[in-house]
Amino acid sequence: MAEEKIYDLIIIGGGPAGLTAGIYATRGKLDSLLLERLNPGGLVASTEWVENYPGFPEGITGAELVKKMEEQAIKFGLQIVPYNEVTSTDLKSRIKTLKVDQEEYKTKAVIIASGSEPKKLNIPGEEKFKGRGVSYCATCDGAFFKGKDIVVIGAGSSGIQEGLFLTRFVNSVTVVEFMPHMNAEKILQERASKEPKFKIFLNQMATSINGENRVESITIKSRDTGEEKAISAAGVFVYVGWNPMTHYLQGEVELDKWGYIIAGEDTKTSLPGVFAAGDIRTKILRQITTAVCDGTVAAFMAERYMEELA
Repeated sequence: MAEEKIYDLIIIGGGPAGLTAGIYATRGKLDSLLLERLNPGGLVASTEWVENYPGFPEGITGAELVKKMEEQAIKFGLQIVPYNEVTSTDLKSRIKTLKVDQEEYKTKAVIIASGSEPKKLNIPGEEKFKGRGVSYCATCDGAFFKGKDIVVIGAGSSGIQEGLFLTRFVNSVTVVEFMPHMNAEKILQERASKEPKFKIFLNQMATSINGENRVESITIKSRDTGEEKAISAAGVFVYVGWNPMTHYLQGEVELDKWGYIIAGEDTKTSLPGVFAAGDIRTKILRQITTAVCDGTVAAFMAERYMEELA
């Protein structure tokens, strides 16, 4: 029987954190594998435009940026396996096991960089009209709403940025925000205030998405007065936060009350040889730059851990 393959390092997740970790780990001569449930790139791959990543003064598309990261990681020898979602883990043993469907991977160290996914509103009509007017990705679906009126739920940086992108296609953008103020970066708030296609409703909650076969309107309710009103819309784009992708860990590493992995700037988790990088870990800011930083540190810590095992 052939000897079972044991990697030095397996990285879960192919966003900026995972790809950066792969670059540093392979340059450090660790036999490394990256498992990604979709295509490499993470959420950045669906971001239309990135203008706050150093080295690109004119900006760059999210897809192009992460493609460059992927190519660089492969150049240094990182093995990337797309469309392989980790479904369960055994991380407490010295040799750790990751299960993907019916296949198992063995490794000495793990970097968890599986990121997060958009939160849902959980209101009537959201599931019914998913893909028929309800979307979580303006870059993916914006062109389908050319000349239409649409609603964006959430006035954080993601909601405002994607809403501004949608103005290229749509007739109008109505932003509905639960809080009495916008949480977007100041520069985005300034752009939104100057955009003639924008209308912003603060301190409002969405209560239902309505229509027959497709989205026709959304009902919102004032948190001050309780008054409800319907806004005509052909599409609803939802940006109300994120859920960390930690479901497959089954409580093996310590999580905070929101489900993020508890790990400091050294990316160490509660288990030896297991590190957390990017949006998946507890932190005050989740950006591409902070994910890249985490990936760098996590790879360095994995190298140090391997030295301790030797």
